[in-house]
Amino acid sequence: MVLDSLRLFLLLGLVLHKGVWEILKRRQSTPRPSSTPATVFIKLAKIAMLAGLCAQTALPEVLPILSEPTTLRLAGSLLFAAGLAVAITARLQLGRQWSDIECSSVAADHKIIEYGVYRFIRHPIYTGDVLLIAGLELALNSWLVVAVIPLALAVFVKAKSEEEELAQRLSGYHEYQSRTKRFLPFVI
Repeated sequence: MVLDSLRLFLLLGLVLHKGVWEILKRRQSTPRPSSTPATVFIKLAKIAMLAGLCAQTALPEVLPILSEPTTLRLAGSLLFAAGLAVAITARLQLGRQWSDIECSSVAADHKIIEYGVYRFIRHPIYTGDVLLIAGLELALNSWLVVAVIPLALAVFVKAKSEEEELAQRLSGYHEYQSRTKRFLPFVI
């Protein structure tokens, strides 16, 4: 019963995350760039990852970490909830300054967002998403949590390249970088 409730909580969190992104994306009136093989690949990878995570909430344990995972499940659930809250809050605060990861760009009217979670970290959506996935895997007692390591590395590379473009295109971005951390407040 508790495990079923946990799995439902995780699934609903994933659905909420995707729902917020899709609703806000459709409210934006920015034109969509043409698809390239790279953007198509990234879109398909995102869909496959979401489908896999949703399916995992319904399947039996995959590669269990512990035989008595109560504490691990609680810690993972808290991490998942924190990641979900950070990602959604950041997405709402970013508003029209946001662009999809596969076609990220800096528009002429973009500005630096320096309030809310962006007051402390420059990439709270990435941070939230990584925490969300790590938390989900821990809550499901799955060794698949180690897959977060290459994901985090890919996020780091993407964030670094985005920052290079932002620094070139947005006045004051270097100062913003000096006041904030990339992923975790006061740490990194």
